[in-house]
Amino acid sequence: MRRYKVAITTAADGSATAYTPRLSGKIHSIQYVKTDFANGVGFTVTSEATGESIWAEANVNASAVRYPRAPTHSQAGAAALFAAGGTAVQDKIGVANDRVKIVVAAGGNAKSGTVHVLVD
Repeated sequence: MRRYKVAITTAADGSATAYTPRLSGKIHSIQYVKTDFANGVGFTVTSEATGESIWAEANVNASAVRYPRAPTHSQAGAAALFAAGGTAVQDKIGVANDRVKIVVAAGGNAKSGTVHVLVD
């Protein structure tokens, strides 16, 4: 497993955009470590190349750990379910030679925090 640590500082309007280095593998977890971002900060974390959503959450007030997963599908494009009409089968999100884009909103003026991306 590899860890990519991204320190982020917001602009005067409370926004910021930051990136991991290029990485390949399956996203194991996203870990937000609060330094002094304002309460209510929002995160939109995506794959830079495709825009695939990895984590999107608003109104985050404290450090948080998320284990993002995506629904899987059959070869025909139908949702893979544990039972007919049941819960979706989910798997880790894969990235290949891509950067993870981290967009922060409502973080406060010149505030900071760190995002760790763990990749298998």
